[in-house]
Amino acid sequence: MSNVDKPNASAAPEGARPDPAAPDAVLIEPSVRATRTAPTRPAPRPRGGGSLALAVLLALIAVGASGYIGWRQWQQEQGSAADNQSVASLQQRVATLETTLITLGDQRSSLNQRLDDAAQVNRSLREELLGQAERTRHLEDAVAKLAEKSLSGRDGMLLDESESLLRMAGERYTLFHDAQGAAAAYALADQTLAAVNDGAFSGLRQSVNAEREALAKSQPASQAGALQQLVTLRGNLADLPLKPLDSSTTEATDAWSRIRRALAGVVSVQRDDGAPLAVADARFARELAALDLAQAQAALLAYDSKGYAAALQRVDAALASQFDGSAPAVRQARGTLKQLASQLPANAPVQLGAALTELRNLRAVHALSPAPAGPAAPGGVRP
Repeated sequence: MSNVDKPNASAAPEGARPDPAAPDAVLIEPSVRATRTAPTRPAPRPRGGGSLALAVLLALIAVGASGYIGWRQWQQEQGSAADNQSVASLQQRVATLETTLITLGDQRSSLNQRLDDAAQVNRSLREELLGQAERTRHLEDAVAKLAEKSLSGRDGMLLDESESLLRMAGERYTLFHDAQGAAAAYALADQTLAAVNDGAFSGLRQSVNAEREALAKSQPASQAGALQQLVTLRGNLADLPLKPLDSSTTEATDAWSRIRRALAGVVSVQRDDGAPLAVADARFARELAALDLAQAQAALLAYDSKGYAAALQRVDAALASQFDGSAPAVRQARGTLKQLASQLPANAPVQLGAALTELRNLRAVHALSPAPAGPAAPGGVRP
């Protein structure tokens, strides 16, 4: 049953406003009050029920607050344990860092000491390098001066060698007509001049090459082949047939033949060995031809073009006069002689000496720089 339906003796008069300060006062909506009559107005709520509810509420609030406070204390304890562990770990790390810092300080001091030592060593090395650079510069100057001296001496030696080769080539050609040997000497002189560092003597090589080419053109085309052909001819002379001798049945065709025939029975001319005069003349003709061939060989070896040509002409005349011209062997021998004669160079000798004169003039006009005064190097050659 609701407390409103109960009569309340201490109800307030109609139209009176309830006291808001009263704890047990109950507010009634206007619509409800309008339907009720004054005698049936419900009595106010007793004071005991509101206090119980308030007490229960306060108890619940106290229980919640105590639970919250306990939970907070538990969290604080857990946080304090974690903080203690963190603090211990931090303290340990700080101690490790302090030890590391002390170690690093010692290492830094050691490194600083080493750096100071290295700086001192670097200063000493720098001074030594400067001294080495100075000595190297002096050595380079000395080597440069020595190179200049050796270079001038080397050029002078090469020019002396070139002059000797050119002079030797001219003398060999003049005395022995050895065009091949003279050309070889000119080739060596050209190689020697090519090694000279002075450019003033480079044009001299053209003159040397011109005279060397002239010598190469003046010598026989094939000396070895010509010598072999001459040796073969000398060996075949003994087999070449001579002209047939006049027989007694031959008719006289001129006065001298008739006179010789008439006197043959009165006067008889013979050699001591008993051989007839015609046979002795034939042997003498073969010996003369062989000597002429030997002379041709000697002239060819001596590069004597005139003597070589004269010897070949004498041999050809002997074959024409003393040997049987109708025989194939004699005709072949005369053809070989003509072939050898056609291979001869021109009779005009080569004019040598222009290159040697030019070299001497260049050395006189463009002399190399003399070596400075001082003791001459052992084995050195002054230009």
